Parts: sequence; structure tokens; C-alpha cells
Amino acid sequence: MIKVPRGTEDVLPEKVKTWHYIENKLHKIADTFNYKEIRTPIFERTELFLRGVGETTDIVQKEMYTFEDRGGRSLTLRPEGTASVVRSYVENKMHGLPNQPVKLYYMGPIFRYERPQKGRNRQFTQFGIEALGSADPAIDAEVIAFAMQCYESMGLSSLRLVINSLGDLESRKNHRQALIDHFTPHKGELCEDCQTRLEQNPLRVLDCKKDREHPAMGTAPSILEYLNEESRKYFEDVKDYLETMGISYEIDPTMVRGLDYYNHTVFEIMSDAEGFGAITTLTGGGRYNGLVQELGGPETPGIGFAFSIERLIMALEAEGIQLPLEDKLDCFVVAMGDQARKEAARIVYNLRKAGLKADKDYMDKKIKAQFKAADRFHSKFVLVLGEDELSEGKISVKNMATGDQEKKSLDEILTYLKEMMQGGQHHG
Repeated sequence: MIKVPRGTEDVLPEKVKTWHYIENKLHKIADTFNYKEIRTPIFERTELFLRGVGETTDIVQKEMYTFEDRGGRSLTLRPEGTASVVRSYVENKMHGLPNQPVKLYYMGPIFRYERPQKGRNRQFTQFGIEALGSADPAIDAEVIAFAMQCYESMGLSSLRLVINSLGDLESRKNHRQALIDHFTPHKGELCEDCQTRLEQNPLRVLDCKKDREHPAMGTAPSILEYLNEESRKYFEDVKDYLETMGISYEIDPTMVRGLDYYNHTVFEIMSDAEGFGAITTLTGGGRYNGLVQELGGPETPGIGFAFSIERLIMALEAEGIQLPLEDKLDCFVVAMGDQARKEAARIVYNLRKAGLKADKDYMDKKIKAQFKAADRFHSKFVLVLGEDELSEGKISVKNMATGDQEKKSLDEILTYLKEMMQGGQHHG
């Protein structure tokens, strides 16, 4: 028996209903925020992620699925969504569109070669948004509000929004130097990765899982002490907008997010639900102002977030939230005898053409077993067709909610059922 690859899973039909509900809800929210969907390829040239995600990141160094195609080109299954969206933005010259900022969203599979654990698969589904072209702090607040609404609209309540500012290039440079000065005396005590990071990207040292207990971590200089006037003002404006919108937040000066291209606003939304597990982050995002140029476009500010739908589902389970999923058949046709079976096939076909969810027995079951099947499908109506009904040109209709049963002629069955479906269940 061949099994599913490690770190992947099948979403079985009964679970897919949940996915449909969540996906439809996310499409609707994106619509109300006036974001348009973009669909990019699942694999891209490897160079895109080296430049777009950053060569010093864990994603690029340890987690990418990279392969050579038959033409000897190096391709990579996308390990995140932003780089692809920005590549498409540059390639299709979206900066020239009349409506700015360009507001995009995407939903689809992402691949990372990680150690599989609860809530962390090697293939998972990400929903994300990017707003490109505006340096207005109000769009930062809009993006955060969008993320919050995704969770709140599903009924989640144990949410915590954490924000920080990484400042502009100048602020980051000064902070970077301060970090190097701070950690260099302890360099030998840090893990191998951090020793490399200290030279390449010292901000990432703060993000290390292995060294988080090291005393030097607690006393590391905070970025907030190094924000210049402009960066400080920007952060204040973002906070003002959030307060005006009634969105509560807390500030965590140690939050850096794992990617190289962030600056100014960064944020995470956590689940505080009991039993949610060790990794409490539901979503993360932030502003990236150098990424479009890095990928060959004009200087363009951008901000976005992304989250795993699998983790959203885990959060719903942790809070015990039941989504209002509808899974009922409109009609199930029970038939007895060869002639009736043929007629049943025609009736089911016509019901479906008229937009009703209909099915029949294909297992040659006895009448009692056919009724049981109708029950398992939670069918609202059961239509019974036997030799007697056939000779009369009629069919018995049983309303499963009320138990009422009546005979209708085969010609009027469609009109009758449509009437009943539209809430005319009381007469008759």
C-alpha cells in the first residue's frame, strides 16, 4: 500500500465542507475590502526566492523544495506567497494601473521542507494579501483590520494582536550595529546558525528558537530605542488608526518576523485558546518597502500578511466552534422494478438540471435499504416510484420533516418540489 508523503495529508470529503465554508468566507471578506484575487504558478525560478525571501533566511537555507527541470533550470515549489505576487506585479507593470494602491489576495498550496508537527505540514494552504503602492499608515491599519476580520468572522474570540515597528533603513542600520556590538562578546556561546546570522543579519538572532533562553537575549537593545523621528511618527500614526477603529493591540519590541524584507510595521495575531498548542501564532505580516526594487521594479511600498488555513481550522477546534455547514440532499428517488429504475434515472437527471441536489440508489438495494440511504443523506424529500405509481403516471412525495406524503403526477413534480423548497412547506 502506498501512503501519502510525510508532512502532507488528504482532506477527505467530510472535512472539505469546512474548507469550502472558510474559503467562501475569505473570498467575501476580500471582496468587501476591495482586494482582487491573483493566481500565480506553484513553482517559480529558484532565484526569485533567493532574492525575494533572502538568502540568510531559514526558508531559503533549509526549507525549500528545489529541483532541476529537464532543461537544466533550477525551479522551486513556492515556500511563501509574497515573492510570487510581487514578481507578477513587476512583470505585468501593475504600478502603471490607474487604481492605486494595487490590492491583491491569493489562496493556495505552499511547500516547506520542515519537521512535520501539529499545525506544520510540508504542504499547507495559505491565504494572503498584498497592498502595493501606498506608504500611508492607514493602509497598514486596513491590512491589520482585514486579518482580524478573517478570524473574528469565523467566531474566534481568544485572539491577541501584537505589533512592532522595525523602522526605516536608517533606524535599522543603527539598531543592527547596536545588536552586533551587544552579541559579539557572547558569540562563542550562541548556536552555529546565530554565529552566521550575527554577521549576515543580526536581527534574526532575536528570532532564534535555540538561544531564546540565553541571558544576552533579554538585554538586547530594542529597535524602538533606535527609531528616528520619521519612523517613530509612522508607528504612532498606525497605532492611532487602530485605536480609532477600536482594534486593541499590544506592542512587542522583540518581534522581528523571519523575512529579510520587512520594515516599519510588523504584526502577529495569536490564539490564546487553551489546547491550541505551542505555536500560538495564527498569522503574521508587515510592511516591506524594498522588495519591488529587489525584483526589478520601481521603488514601491508594500504591506501584507499570510496565514495557514490549517492553523485557522485548529484554532476553531481549540475554541470548540461549529461552523454552520449545510449538507443535505433535496431529493432522493427510491425506485422498485426495472421500469421504475429507468424512469428514476430520468427524474434525477431533470431534478439536477433544475438545480436541485438529487440522488438515487445504484447498489440494487431493497426498498427499506434505499430509505435508509435517503436518511443518511439527510434528504429533505423522498420520491417513491414503484410499478403502481408508474402505471398511474404519478410519484409519491414524502416530506421528511413533516412526514406528510402525497402523490403528484410526473409532469408537475418539478414545479411542486421547487415550490416546497422556496418555503411553501405549509400547504398540502
